[in-house]
Amino acid sequence: MAYIYIVSATRVFVARLAGCTVFDPAGDRVGKVRDVLVVYRKNDPPSVVGLIVEIPGKRRVFVSINRVTSIGSGQIITTGLINVRRYEQRGGEVRVIAELLGRKVLFTDGSGDATIEDVAIKEGTEADWAISQLFVRRPKTSASPFVKGVTTFATWAEVREKATEGQAQSAEHLIATYSDLKPADLANTLLDLPRERMFEVAGELPDDRLADVLEEMPETDQVGILTSLGDARAADVLDQMQPDDAADLIAQLPEERGEQLLDLMEPEEAEDVRFLLSYAPDTAGGLMTTEPIIVSADATVAEGLARIRRHDLAPALGAAICVTLPPYEAPTGRFLGMVHFQRMLRYPPHERLGTLLDAGLDPVTADTSAAEVSRILASYDLVSVPVVDENYRLVGVVTIDDVLDYLLPDDWRSHDGNDDVRRRAAARSELRTGSIPLPGAQRTTRGPQ
Repeated sequence: MAYIYIVSATRVFVARLAGCTVFDPAGDRVGKVRDVLVVYRKNDPPSVVGLIVEIPGKRRVFVSINRVTSIGSGQIITTGLINVRRYEQRGGEVRVIAELLGRKVLFTDGSGDATIEDVAIKEGTEADWAISQLFVRRPKTSASPFVKGVTTFATWAEVREKATEGQAQSAEHLIATYSDLKPADLANTLLDLPRERMFEVAGELPDDRLADVLEEMPETDQVGILTSLGDARAADVLDQMQPDDAADLIAQLPEERGEQLLDLMEPEEAEDVRFLLSYAPDTAGGLMTTEPIIVSADATVAEGLARIRRHDLAPALGAAICVTLPPYEAPTGRFLGMVHFQRMLRYPPHERLGTLLDAGLDPVTADTSAAEVSRILASYDLVSVPVVDENYRLVGVVTIDDVLDYLLPDDWRSHDGNDDVRRRAAARSELRTGSIPLPGAQRTTRGPQ
C-alpha cells in the first residue's frame, strides 16, 4: 500500500495547531498537539525541532519534526514511530505557545514595540522547519476600551525580544489559545509550565475558569496557586468552586490562613464549606457535595428534566434528583427519596416525581465510612448516594467522582496507567471484602470530629 505525503509549502500558524489531531500513516489517531518546540539560532530564525503531543493517558511526548510528513487541513501525519517516554524540557528549548506567545518585542528600526500574538512556521528546502514570520500587535493609540492596536507581520530579523527585568510576560494569548480545553486538560497544560509562568497564567484566568482548573489539580499545586493570589482574589475563586472541593483545599492551608479566606468568602458559600470541614475526610460527610438538585414531591417530570439541563451541572449530580419536604436547600426537610434520570424518561411530562421514588435506595448518614459508601455505589450500580443527618434531613450527596478522587492515589493525575493487572484485581477483591486500605488514614483531618 502506498502513502502520499503532502509537503507543505505554505506557512502554518502555531496557535491553530493547538489541539490538532496527529495520525500515523495508516490513519490511526496518535494524539493531539499541545505545543511546538523551537531552539534559538545565532544568525537565523529559531528552528523547529518538534511537537509536544498528548497521547492517551494524558502523557505528553516529544515528536521530532523529522517524523512529521504532513501538516495541514487541521491534522498532522507522522511516520508512526513515536517514543512514548514522557517529555521533559531541555535547556535551550522554547515552547512557542506556552512561552513565546505574549512576549514583547522591539522593532529594530526603532518604530516601537509590539506583542507576539501568533507565530508562523514554514518548511525549508531541506525539510527543516523554522519560524518564518511573527504576527504582532502594536500598542493601541486610543484610550477607548473598544480600540485595539494595529496588527502586522514581521520577520525574526526585524524584531528583537524586549527583556525588561522583573516584567512578567503577558498570558492573554496563551489563555486564548487554550480557551476550548476542558478543565482537566488545561490543568495538565498549566502543570507543564515553569512554576512562575504557571502562577502568572493562573492569575489571568477568570475566577470561574480558575476554579474549575484548581478542582483538577493535585493539592500541592492548588495550594501553590492559591497562595500566589491575593486574599480577596483567592476568596473569589473559592466562592466559584464546588463546596466539597473548596473544603478540601482550605483543609490543606494553615488554620489561620483558612479562617481568613472563609471570612472573605460569600457568607452562604462559606457556611457550606465550614459545614463540610466539620466532618472527617474519610466519611460520607467529608466527601459529599451540599448542592444536589432538590425538588418537592409535587414537582413533575418536566420540571425535573428542566433542572438537570443546566449546562454547569456535573453529570453525576444530574443523574438523579432528590425529593424532600420543605425547605429545599440542604439541610432540607425530611428526605423522601431519589428519582433517577433514566426513570424520568419513561414517564409523561406531567407525572409527579413523588410517585417515581426509588424505594430500594436507602440514604447513608454523614458519619458513614468512605469504604461503605464506595461499596454501596459499586454494589447497586449507582452514581450518587444521598446523605442524611440524625433527623433524616438531606444534607448532601456523595457522587462516584467524589469517591474516585478519594480512593485514587495522590499522584493519579500524573500516573501513566501501567499498573500490574494483579494489583488491580487484588484491590477489587479487597473492596468487596471491606479490607481495602483507605488513603484517608494519611490525609489531613479537616476539623473537629
